[in-house]
Amino acid sequence: MNTLIRTEWLKMRKYNAFWWIMGLTALSYPGINYIFYMVYDDITNQPTQAAQLAKMAIGNPYAFPDVWHTVAFFSSLFIFIPAVVVIMFITNEYTFKTHRQNIIDGWSRSQFISSKLIDVLLVSLIITLLYIAVTLVAGFANHTRLIRDTWGSAYFIGLFALQTFAQLSIAFLIGFLVRKAFIALGICLFYFIIFEPIIVGLLRVYGNDMGRYMPLEISDRMIPVPAFLGKLEKPENYEKALNDMQLHVLLTVLITVIIWAICYRVNNRKDLK
Repeated sequence: MNTLIRTEWLKMRKYNAFWWIMGLTALSYPGINYIFYMVYDDITNQPTQAAQLAKMAIGNPYAFPDVWHTVAFFSSLFIFIPAVVVIMFITNEYTFKTHRQNIIDGWSRSQFISSKLIDVLLVSLIITLLYIAVTLVAGFANHTRLIRDTWGSAYFIGLFALQTFAQLSIAFLIGFLVRKAFIALGICLFYFIIFEPIIVGLLRVYGNDMGRYMPLEISDRMIPVPAFLGKLEKPENYEKALNDMQLHVLLTVLITVIIWAICYRVNNRKDLK
């Protein structure tokens, strides 16, 4: 296992696209949260009674402990960015035939897929650490009194990490099955940004919300909209979303296990090309 980890880290470290995409992610996470914070600040700092009542009702979503939830939700909108590098990692193996070389060097087929699993885990870890950093900076920047419950909602760290790993696993599966980098990237971005959101939206209106069982939506619903948005729209829907979180955690774990089981199964049975 140590050999696999060291080998994959060496590949990452020397892969310029990896660092460019991670840099883009590092800009997008604080960027999207700063935009929404400015929207919140602009609304609640108006010199009107309605603005003051709104501020009293929803509090500050970027102060502890709510900031863990808020940053997790808005940051999760950009998981498709690191998904690009995950696809590049696996498709490059087939483009440059390094998957064959690994087998020739004595790796088993299962070890090859395990090395790619390590890639996805490492990227997920880096993304989660970035989320934690953005949350801590935002939380400490917005505290105006003694913080009594800094870590009260820190369980969103685990939810965000699981969501990231699950959705990057879907991207990996696409790249693993398609094997052609640009085709896989096109399919992945189309599915992440256009296809599934449209299907989920249509099923929410016309299909008794069956879109909640779509692959990405399953993990998306582990992190419902922040309280200040949920309570302003439909409080009853927000409470239902909170109650459904545990179910979606279980479904996310299940579908992620199935994805990797498919990868191991296909890799062990497919010809090396």
